Amino acid sequence: MSSWRGGDQMLVESAVNPESRSGSEPEIDPGGGAPWWRVMCLTGVDYFSTLGYQPAIAALAAGLLSPIATLVLIAVTLCGALPVYRQVAKESPHGEGSIAMLERLLPWWGGKLLVLVLLGFAATDFMITITLSAADATAHIVEDPFVPEGWESLEVPITLLLVALLGAVFLKGFRGAISIAVVLVGTFLVLNAVVILVSIAEVAARPVLLRDWLTTVTTAHGSPLAAVAVALLVFPRLALGLSGFETGVAVMPQIRGRRGDTEARPTGRIRGARRLLTAAAVTMSGFLLGSSFVTTLLIPQAEFQPGGGANGRALAYLAHDLLGERFGTAYDITTVLILWFAGASAMAGLLNLVPRYLPRYGMAPAWAAATRPLVIVFTAIAFAITIAFRADVDAQSGAYATGVLVLITSASIAVSLSARRRRRPRAAAAFALIAAIFLTTTAVNVAERPDGVKIAALFILGIVSVSVLSRVPRSFQLRARSVLFDDRALAFIRHDAEHHGSVRIVPKEPGIGTATEFADKLRNERRFNGIPRAAQVVFLQVHVGDSSEFEEDLIVRGEEHAGHRVLSVRAASVPNAIAAVLLAIRDETGVVPDVYFEWSEGSPVSNMLRFLIFGTGEIAPVTREVLRRVEPLRRCRPDVHVG
Repeated sequence: MSSWRGGDQMLVESAVNPESRSGSEPEIDPGGGAPWWRVMCLTGVDYFSTLGYQPAIAALAAGLLSPIATLVLIAVTLCGALPVYRQVAKESPHGEGSIAMLERLLPWWGGKLLVLVLLGFAATDFMITITLSAADATAHIVEDPFVPEGWESLEVPITLLLVALLGAVFLKGFRGAISIAVVLVGTFLVLNAVVILVSIAEVAARPVLLRDWLTTVTTAHGSPLAAVAVALLVFPRLALGLSGFETGVAVMPQIRGRRGDTEARPTGRIRGARRLLTAAAVTMSGFLLGSSFVTTLLIPQAEFQPGGGANGRALAYLAHDLLGERFGTAYDITTVLILWFAGASAMAGLLNLVPRYLPRYGMAPAWAAATRPLVIVFTAIAFAITIAFRADVDAQSGAYATGVLVLITSASIAVSLSARRRRRPRAAAAFALIAAIFLTTTAVNVAERPDGVKIAALFILGIVSVSVLSRVPRSFQLRARSVLFDDRALAFIRHDAEHHGSVRIVPKEPGIGTATEFADKLRNERRFNGIPRAAQVVFLQVHVGDSSEFEEDLIVRGEEHAGHRVLSVRAASVPNAIAAVLLAIRDETGVVPDVYFEWSEGSPVSNMLRFLIFGTGEIAPVTREVLRRVEPLRRCRPDVHVG
């Protein structure tokens, strides 16, 4: 993929559009890709790395109810997010994710606008992943007993250094991502398992801890049911433990399929992706429950507060306390590495997110397709977020949770709409219920911690502004990736080129197609533009499709209506399509064609707005401008006549 030069593209090539793949190979190479469990480690650097800070954030948000709130989180994960994304994997097997599903389900400008909004929340998710992970890595560094005293005051500079190193790595190129991820995730999970098991043994040796916890919870809330009700209320604050599902779908193209898989039906890849999602969710659920249980019972609540030894690093606190400073330092080093690598995964997601959608919409400047400028922009944004939040893990958790929840909510809505369209009412109802749960959770999270929406709003505003500023000037580009004539259309233009030495094109709005309609149009063009009565003309009809699309492949078909020859093409924009067809005629016949228009009625301003939004409007001058920009040589440029 062109968006990541100098590396093996392991983290980013998963986002290549399926259109660029399908048709190039009838079958997927069964030896390509990696086993699903290895690819799980690639998404696991994002998902599993949250163990570095999730238990501490859960304890800070829910207090002694952290284990109960975590049980709610696990239930939502296994019964809500997992079924949704297993369906997303089935319907989006090329790594497009739920945003692409909604784009397909909601066409025209409404779908594009929704995609831009979701891109803002996705950018929030990925950017906060980078900054929050770097901030938590810093917390593990400065709290390690072998680190000199006084480093606590350097949290912001250290975090900025980690972000800068991440950007530098991506500027140079990234290699062996899956192999690194397997080692990091494997080591990290083993160390976490050791800490949790030793902590459980400590709790078993001191049963008074469990009794005191149960007594305190029951006394404070009156009954177990009341405690569960309160846990349901605080659950949205734990929602960042749901991260990783969108990444799990994005890495699908890295999964090895089975023999006979095709790009149209990659059943082996889908099966592997579903195993990946299930295994990751079940594994993470076990670690989340165990970590919240032992950290709540073994760590004093005061240590979770800002400035406390367990703030942002609860399991690391237990690792040092129960297993000694050397083991604890080894845990810190591994945690720092996987958190930093989680930032790499997020950066890779960003580097694919922008090139996947915005250039295709004509809503990004030319440099958006290049990696290095994007890396510099994203690194600068990460710097700004880190400084704004002063590298505080707790302060960023709300924004992170908002991005995660919005993406999962959109995925739930997408699969519900898809099931409804495929006339599966029970599945549609079930997914709609899941969507309602996530929508409610998102609303509660936004109400309690509006920082996420504020940051997402800034990203959305930035994306929409850049999109508008880019789309308007780029609207005058040719926009057609290719132009293909069928045999009949070729016969029309070749006949005129060979027998008359000229090709005269008269654009005509699609209508009923009666003889009177064509005769009136031809009579007006001959009179207004001085076309000789004996000169042959070919009509060109552009049928406007989805005007929100930008780049497209044009297929020109030759037709006859009431004895008149007609070139028919479907396109998103009339003047751009006319210009593309004229240049294709020139290249096909070697004759520079002439095109004849009538002036459009109405205000030039309203006609220009119609062109930008609906692809119609001011046809003649826009066609001429597109041709002027594409072909600088006047003698090679099709002549535009307007009468």
